Amino acid sequence: MNKLSLLLFSIALLTLKSLFAQEQVYIAPTDSLVKINLKQWQGYKFGLLMHWGTYSQWGIVESWSLCPEDEDWCQRKGPYASDYFEYKKKYEDLQHSFNPTHFNPEKWASAAAYAGMKYIVFTTKHHDGFCMFDTKLTDYKITSSQCAFSTNPKANIADEVFKAFRKKNFKIGAYFSKPDWHCENYWSPYFPPLDRNPNYAIKKHPEWWKNYKKYTQGQIDELLSNYGRIDILWLDGGWVRPDSLDHYKSAKIKNNQDIDMDAIATNAIAKQPGIIVVDRDVPSKNQNYLTPEQKLPDTLLPYPWETCMTMATSWSWVPSDTYKSSTELIQTLCKIVSRGGNFLLNVAPNAEGELDSIAYVRLKEIGDWMRINGDAIYETEPIFPYSYHNMVFTKKKSHIYLIVLQTSDSAVIPTEINIPNFKCKIKAAHLLGENKLHLKISDTKLIIDKASTLKSSPAFVIQLDL
Repeated sequence: MNKLSLLLFSIALLTLKSLFAQEQVYIAPTDSLVKINLKQWQGYKFGLLMHWGTYSQWGIVESWSLCPEDEDWCQRKGPYASDYFEYKKKYEDLQHSFNPTHFNPEKWASAAAYAGMKYIVFTTKHHDGFCMFDTKLTDYKITSSQCAFSTNPKANIADEVFKAFRKKNFKIGAYFSKPDWHCENYWSPYFPPLDRNPNYAIKKHPEWWKNYKKYTQGQIDELLSNYGRIDILWLDGGWVRPDSLDHYKSAKIKNNQDIDMDAIATNAIAKQPGIIVVDRDVPSKNQNYLTPEQKLPDTLLPYPWETCMTMATSWSWVPSDTYKSSTELIQTLCKIVSRGGNFLLNVAPNAEGELDSIAYVRLKEIGDWMRINGDAIYETEPIFPYSYHNMVFTKKKSHIYLIVLQTSDSAVIPTEINIPNFKCKIKAAHLLGENKLHLKISDTKLIIDKASTLKSSPAFVIQLDL
């Protein structure tokens, strides 16, 4: 082999290794009812994620300021920032003053339903360990007498959220953090915390970890036993995993943090038949779908997946946050659906229990678009070539949908559109919401009469009838 051939071979080998390293592991579920529900979930396409906790009083990132890692998202701010232990105490004291008297989950559910969302994932507990449900296993919870909101008739917030959204026919997802930085069996008070992981050697203190497993499994069991139908168990904190998954080891994963996910998943299916279990970022059979965060894949993915993304810039409520435009959100939804995924859009309430007014505006604008174009979104599947110029494509039954993504807010649909050859007979074409408009079509071109008279939209949808 000459030097050039050797160089090319080495480059090819490195490329293959890189692609293999980035490859996601997916193991399809075998339970028949889970498979049915997962298929139905893939048809919903659009869901709501909500991060909410005591941290909203400070308008800061959820939980992460408690984590002593030198990362941008772990920075402490405010008058207590210079002393970690004082900061942690003041953070945990936020339980006493948390009193979201404007909490109105029915208002949230109505706004989300109008936007066309079909399921919700709500934070029952984030990494800080504060429980937004009436757990019996800790007093660090919304219903504790130590919490100002505990006397409110709607104090069991997760229960109220689930009930309100069920009335709007939403599927219910319970977000639950596997790590708990308040629990003494995860961050022992004997040692200072060093990073996001347990602050002790599990091999040296197996009893502490045994207690933590019992605590975690007990809280999940409470959610699955006492809060009505739960359709999705959405588990966060992917570094809590067995170290036997050595091909996914990283500097962030320490100790053998095995909480016996197989037992948790088995119990979940027994309590809630057909429940979808999402053990995020852990390559095992207990991750029924994958969850890329704040990003879109470049192309079609060969397994069930969901992009979770913020409507603003932060997962939690922060004052004066910058919200994405409705055009960006609608076009993101279209791109995700054309690549076979679901879009889980995060909106965060403030300390009073209210969403920013701009969030309601965005949900209304998305809903206005969905009322005209929802047929191109719900229960669709991708179709090759998936995208072409500024278009993306979906298919449902005997229809192909050409979703034309506008390149500016003032753009209008052109009079001629070049389209790929779908290699099938097209009987007719019409623009959704404009049935009187005349369209002529050939294998590779659409001619639209009086297109310049149409009102601008983030995305126009042309339905091709096969």
